[in-house]
Amino acid sequence: MSEGEALQDRYAPGSRCFGCGPANEKGLRIKSRVEGEELVCDFTPEEHHQAFAGVLNGGIIGALLDCHSNWAACHHLMQARGLDAPPCTVTSDFHVKLKRPTPLAPLKLRARVIEHTEDSIAVEATLEAGGKITATCKGTFVAVKETHPAYHRW
Repeated sequence: MSEGEALQDRYAPGSRCFGCGPANEKGLRIKSRVEGEELVCDFTPEEHHQAFAGVLNGGIIGALLDCHSNWAACHHLMQARGLDAPPCTVTSDFHVKLKRPTPLAPLKLRARVIEHTEDSIAVEATLEAGGKITATCKGTFVAVKETHPAYHRW
C-alpha cells in the first residue's frame, strides 16, 4: 500500500456505504489513511450536511466517526493477523460525545485502537475543527464470519 493511499480506495473501491463507500456518489466518501499508530482522515463538510447555518449535523458526525473507527479496527486486525486484505468488521456499539458545535470547515478525524481480543476491537476517535476537538467517540467493532448478513457487503 502506498503512503497516503486511502484504505477505502485500496480495499473497498466498490463499497456503497454512506459514510465511507467510494462508489456512493451521494455519500460522505471519507478517505482514511494510516499515519503511524493512528488512522487519520481529512474531511470538508458541504452545506447540505448542516444542522443549522454553519454547524455540522450530529448524525453526520456520528457517521464520520463510526466509519472511520471501523476502518481503524479492520486495519488493526489485518495487520495483527498478517493478512493481505482487511477482515470484515461491523459496529457492535459506538458512543459519540458532542463537545462543542462543529463548524462547516475542514475537519480532521483521528482513530486509534485501545484494546482488542481475537475478534473484538475497541477504538477511540476524535473529530477536530481548527485544532479543537468538537466530538469524541468510543466504539467496539467485531470481525464477522461468512454467515453474517453484512459479511463483506460494505
